[in-house]
Amino acid sequence: MSPAANVPVVDILAFGEPMVEFNQTGEGDGRHYLQGFGGDSSNFAIAAARQGARVGYFSAVGDDANGRMLRALWAAEAVDHASVGTDATGYTAIYFVTHGPAGHEFHFYRSGSAASRLLPSDVPRSRIATAKVLHLSGISLAISPEACDTGYAAIHAARDAGVQVSFDTNLRLKLWSIDRARAVMSDVIRLADICLPSHDDMVAIFGISDPDALVDHCLQLGAKTVALKLGERGAIVADGHQRHRIEPFRCTPVDATGAGDTFGGAFVARRVAGDSLLDAGRYAAAAAALSTQGYGAVEPIPRAADVLAAMALANQGRP
Repeated sequence: MSPAANVPVVDILAFGEPMVEFNQTGEGDGRHYLQGFGGDSSNFAIAAARQGARVGYFSAVGDDANGRMLRALWAAEAVDHASVGTDATGYTAIYFVTHGPAGHEFHFYRSGSAASRLLPSDVPRSRIATAKVLHLSGISLAISPEACDTGYAAIHAARDAGVQVSFDTNLRLKLWSIDRARAVMSDVIRLADICLPSHDDMVAIFGISDPDALVDHCLQLGAKTVALKLGERGAIVADGHQRHRIEPFRCTPVDATGAGDTFGGAFVARRVAGDSLLDAGRYAAAAAALSTQGYGAVEPIPRAADVLAAMALANQGRP
């Protein structure tokens, strides 16, 4: 799956499984669903592209209507999908989101999906070598043993080429055991230049609840930069020289689906653009908060102008 010579160079190449989403809207006694798109790495790619980064995607879809809808989405969002293959015998994964007193729940239909059938031989090594960042997640590695091997092959291709590796934990225990998740994620965090863990994931994996201790743990494992997502409590961004607590950005949330992916995409996009650790963290927190004000993983992701306007408004009157 090597790209052709005329395939554009990108800042960020994301690897993972795209999905078509059906999100419960609360209308019709819960029987109405809004069709959208998801898959954490695809969400990340779109979020980064909406902030101005040049983004590409490495994956596979089925030769089906859902796969064609995803390609149309990426084309509209300026996410290059030349490295997304079409699997004639696989299918494009889907999921449903329901909402209740405990928050949102996910129901996935992905076993045997086209993306889960990718092999290390499919890794677009030449594209990775010309990017600035390779991004993947725990889900990218958990959907199948083959996908895990492919993710590792991509990581090593990036490291061999001096390309940064970005990793979001995104723990899904329906996909693998906690022991395997802990072993693989610890190893990938060791290899990551940018680690984007969520607090709940890290507590489940490592049994550490204190946010600063979790940041320390990731840095000790080998991550160069850590942006720990704390949900409604904001975030912590740190490297070996500095640490900043990012206060939550005020918003009126209705659906948190994909907010962590928006944070990650915005954070990496702004770091690629040259922002400081603190500025990128503040920007990402604002983008993630704004993304919770609509339904679905993709539709509410804000664009750069919206984020900057919201941040400017929030800063009015501050010293």
